[in-house]
Amino acid sequence: MGLLVGYGVFLLAVAADGARRGLRATLRIGASFRRLALPLAVVLLAVPAGGSLAYGAARDEAREQALLDRLSAADAEVKSADGLPFDKAQPLLAKALDVYEDLGTEQAGSRAGKLVPARLDAYYETVSGPYEKKTYCEAIAPLKHLRGLADSFDKGLLGSRPAKTDEPLAHSLYECGTAALAVATAKPTAAESLNELLGTFPKSSHATRVEPAVREAVKKRTSVLDSAPDPCEATTELRTLRATLRDMTDASLDGVTREAVAGVQRGDFACGTDQFKDKNYEEATKTMTEYAKAYPDSPQAAHARSIAIAAEIADEEPAAGKRLPPSEVPGGSRMILVVSNDGPGAVDLLYTGPMTGKVTLKTCATCTKYPGPIFSQGKKVKACQGPASKYPKATLLLPAGDYHFLQKRAGTGSSYSDTKTSKVKIEPGYSYTNCLYVTSGY
Repeated sequence: MGLLVGYGVFLLAVAADGARRGLRATLRIGASFRRLALPLAVVLLAVPAGGSLAYGAARDEAREQALLDRLSAADAEVKSADGLPFDKAQPLLAKALDVYEDLGTEQAGSRAGKLVPARLDAYYETVSGPYEKKTYCEAIAPLKHLRGLADSFDKGLLGSRPAKTDEPLAHSLYECGTAALAVATAKPTAAESLNELLGTFPKSSHATRVEPAVREAVKKRTSVLDSAPDPCEATTELRTLRATLRDMTDASLDGVTREAVAGVQRGDFACGTDQFKDKNYEEATKTMTEYAKAYPDSPQAAHARSIAIAAEIADEEPAAGKRLPPSEVPGGSRMILVVSNDGPGAVDLLYTGPMTGKVTLKTCATCTKYPGPIFSQGKKVKACQGPASKYPKATLLLPAGDYHFLQKRAGTGSSYSDTKTSKVKIEPGYSYTNCLYVTSGY
């Protein structure tokens, strides 16, 4: 550039000297020709000066085009990120943001720099796409990213854009959280979304909707426990709701948390009852045994134990499961049934009928197995024939009726070596004895 300026000064001096000499010359040329000398000199001077200006303009245009190319490349990064899961889109978006910020601040006067605000508008629109599509759980991460740009991006360029994401983010947290209320496998969990909503936007309209929504979710499931086709499913969902509420810290949810806890208790009993009626005796035994342990002070704890016992018997003898055990013990007279254990190993004796229960008889230390079968060479085995004090005993007082019994003799460890069922009819005015013994096969 310095050479061009020097050259221009030189030409100007030459032109001036030539004009001076030409005007004084006495050559025999016309006056009109002499008058052309100065304009020609100016033209000669303008040629290199114009070249210099053209060079500068070309250089500036090249620079502008380079900046526009950078802008286009950043736009392409944003476009390629559109539709990707946010964790995969984030690196591409970060590159684009770096370019936008540089162009909008360091190159603000360029054509590319002046386009940055419009590009930021497009960026916010693209990244918030999941919210516009109402895929609320997917919208949470990108909306949090857009809202958080205020902490890392030039605030002058961003303007009010981050604040405009508050409402969509609060809405997404609410919708995602309430949709996950009874879904144990939801990611994120209901508690995570709703806790964030209540903590970040406590005064938003969506925060005030949380407690009514949770209460309705609990009510929806507790109201059908006694009539639902599958109360176990409703109970499972209530248990998920209870777990969610236990993970939430807002005091406004204390009341509905108690409702969920009570609902699970009701649901567990309804579930066990339904399993018994559906002849799913193994599951009914498990459900009602756990109920009695979990809620020992419940008015239904005794009934739950009776159902568990009856289900265990019915699992061996289906006829014992024709009807649920009564919830209350019948009144009236009782008959005596004395049960003795004439065999090695303690015995759990389960019974169900008008009354349901369980007793355990200790092992008979001096008793052995009888040779089997029960009838050998036409003679029936006679058990419990020794002194009465020899045999561990249990005395049952039973209302009249038909009973199913299940005896489970202890074996090694916690297993049973022998399981037998029997049926006994208890009639009014009689007393009964029952001897439990063991036979060995040939």
